[in-house]
Amino acid sequence: MVLVKRIVLDVLKPHQPNGLEFAKAIAKHGADYRVTFTVQEVDEKTETVQIVIEGADIDFDVITQTIANLGGSLHSIDEVEVSSTAKK
Repeated sequence: MVLVKRIVLDVLKPHQPNGLEFAKAIAKHGADYRVTFTVQEVDEKTETVQIVIEGADIDFDVITQTIANLGGSLHSIDEVEVSSTAKK
């Protein structure tokens, strides 16, 4: 089994919801998710942000759906860390 431990995303989002609300919406999907939200660029209607998510087993599909539900668009996966565990 392969587990996603850390993922760095480049996301374009509207100004609202703000960064705190955006990060909290992502973090609530994992009991141990740690989310770092950094604004990279701002224009009149949008923000380009870097979102770093860390956890024991990150559900990428849920994260991408949450980003879309908040009005964001995933531009790229800039970094990923995974680990393999032995099958039981």
